[in-house]
Amino acid sequence: MFVTPAYAQSAAGGLAGGLGGAGQFLPLILIFAIMYFLLIRPQQKKAKQHRAMVDAVRRGDQVVTQGGIIGKVSKVKDDNEVEIEIATGVKIRVVQSTISTVLNKTEPADK
Repeated sequence: MFVTPAYAQSAAGGLAGGLGGAGQFLPLILIFAIMYFLLIRPQQKKAKQHRAMVDAVRRGDQVVTQGGIIGKVSKVKDDNEVEIEIATGVKIRVVQSTISTVLNKTEPADK
């Protein structure tokens, strides 16, 4: 009168058994690969370009800080600090990584 559990399992086991345990992780791996190529990799590339731009800052460059201050670099210090002149005689010290863009690059003096 009652169907035994063994008969009920054998019918469904043939359909889901083809993929195995690795097949269950395939969508998760696919989502991670898409996220890497669409989000993580471009962000790392952009950060690398910003780091190269900040390392190439030299005296005389006109820069914009992340706070929106526009000024001319008057001195690049050793400990990741830059001295920026924002007006005649007004100089501020900022951390070198807070420079967001370089507006005007100066040519190197020594060639």
